[in-house]
Amino acid sequence: MPRTSHPRARWGGARAALSPLALAAAVAAAASTGAAARTPTGFADLAERLLPAVVNISTTQTAAPQQLPDGDPPAPGGPPSDSPFEDFFREFFERQRPRAPTQPRTSSLGSGFVVDPAGMIVTNNHVVAKADEITVTFSDDSKLSATVVGRDAKTDLALLQVEPDRKLTAVSFGDSDRTRIGDWVIAIGNPFGLGGSVTAGIVSARGRDIRAGPYDDFIQTDASINKGNSGGPMFNLRGEVIGVNTAIFSPTGANVGIGFAIPSNLARPIVAQLREHGRARRGWLGVRIQTVTDEIAQGLGLDEAGGALVAGVSDGSPAAEAGILVGDVILRFDGRQIDEMRRLPRLVADESVGKTVRVVLWRKGTRKTVRVVLGEFPEDEALLAARSPAAPAETSETSETVVLGLKLATVTPELRERFDLEEEDGGVVVTEVVPGSPGAEKRIMPGDIVARIGSDQAAVTSPEQVRTAIEEAKKKRAKHVLVLLQRGGDRRFAAVRLPEG
Repeated sequence: MPRTSHPRARWGGARAALSPLALAAAVAAAASTGAAARTPTGFADLAERLLPAVVNISTTQTAAPQQLPDGDPPAPGGPPSDSPFEDFFREFFERQRPRAPTQPRTSSLGSGFVVDPAGMIVTNNHVVAKADEITVTFSDDSKLSATVVGRDAKTDLALLQVEPDRKLTAVSFGDSDRTRIGDWVIAIGNPFGLGGSVTAGIVSARGRDIRAGPYDDFIQTDASINKGNSGGPMFNLRGEVIGVNTAIFSPTGANVGIGFAIPSNLARPIVAQLREHGRARRGWLGVRIQTVTDEIAQGLGLDEAGGALVAGVSDGSPAAEAGILVGDVILRFDGRQIDEMRRLPRLVADESVGKTVRVVLWRKGTRKTVRVVLGEFPEDEALLAARSPAAPAETSETSETVVLGLKLATVTPELRERFDLEEEDGGVVVTEVVPGSPGAEKRIMPGDIVARIGSDQAAVTSPEQVRTAIEEAKKKRAKHVLVLLQRGGDRRFAAVRLPEG
């Protein structure tokens, strides 16, 4: 009977012949060979293909001229004003008089990449935000003037247009959601004005919030990114743009191995909107939200912390029209789970204006689904402020009470003046806070207004309502009571500890 050549048979024979130590070494060698096969031996071919699509961007800005004072006194030794030689000397002294300096020009450097062979270039907004003139330099050292098609400060993206006499080499966006921590990436840009430079590294982290804007979701990399790399592309090994290099973390200003890029899945729709409208048109829900902590979840009867707690609903907003209320927790948006609060703004902003979405809420212990027709985010801050919700109207009641270490009183003209409250501020105001009390633990301060309280988030109009809500929470053996506080134009929820007994 002939010998079988089945791989399992060969492996079985080898396993029988090898000692345990030799077998372990063989397995390790096989794993090492597999890992090496997946590791690039170099980036030369990829860099050669991508470099022509990456550009250097230089900008100039005209600074305001310095004004010299009028009516300079006569130069020392000059003729008196009534001298017969005044006309003779005037021209000489005018030549000696300091002249107003010419307007100085400042310059900055950045990077960008071509996304359309017809001349569309993506970069960072901060690279071109204050520019009077923009010059784009290509890998062959040719230069073209550029104009701004559109800018978006919130995501720090800008789209430029040049007028080439040929088709340009362009690159395309990839799917940044498929990028994993540990994936190889390369960055190409214009560090320190040195021209096209290529660096390589890995994805160090995803979803970084560096407090740069409301839609922070950065990819972190250890590929060297320095001053001048801003606006340049981060590529995967398929040559797709998965990020726009934007910022570095550095105590010295130079690279220390922590750079950040805007994910392509955030950049792509913004770039498309800039091209079509000259600005970003974001979906708008019209809510102010905060994180659901474990304490807040317990106060609301949620099994676990998650979602986005609605701390305010703008008047006339899509959320108000759909019936979303202060105290609701948004659990799902358009079929997607809201695991943490900061995911919601990005999901809303990514949606198109006018789209109808389903929003799943947690309200008073039960789930509720509403349909919301998204509006367009009002970029005008004055308009946004005008749509902010008003505080409860002032009541004539003047009672006081002390609960949770907070001395509460209805708003009176005297208290309004004492705490510098706005005319529309009414309801119950904190006048004193006992140090070390449950209220002090949550950084509640004199002048804060208690707007709502309890798991049902009933509006508060008197201090006695606060006491009643606290007693009800104790009867339910709750450990915390949820309080909606207002300070100036800001609102926030606090889960205040209930004392035992």
